[in-house]
Parts: sequence; C-alpha cells; structure tokens
Amino acid sequence: MTREQRLTMADAAATRAAGLAREAEDAARHPDNQRKVQPLTAAGALWADVARAHAAIAAALPETEENRG
Repeated sequence: MTREQRLTMADAAATRAAGLAREAEDAARHPDNQRKVQPLTAAGALWADVARAHAAIAAALPETEENRG
C-alpha cells in the first residue's frame, strides 16, 4: 500500500470519526437519545485511532515519485 493510499484511508477514518462525534453531540442534547452517546463516542474514538494509525504508517513510508514536487 502506498503512502498516498494510507493518507486517503486516514482521511476517510478521520471523517468517519468526526461524523460520529457530531452524532454523539446531537444525541447528548436530547434526553431520549442519551443512551446512544456512549456507543457513538466509543465508535468515534476507535475511528480516530484508525485514522492516527494510517497517518503514522503513511509518515513512515517513502513518498512516491509522482507525489514529489
């Protein structure tokens, strides 16, 4: 897997984490949905971990020729 592919995967995972954070925030504002907050928060944290892992792997990989300026 290339550095660019890992960065794309990190971006997708970060986007997913942000979406889950928004859902958790929305759920926290409504008494009927508060039972959803913890699972949404946990899932968002896992996706944030996945994003960090892909970013760290990407940082360790060499740049490809096509990505160099």
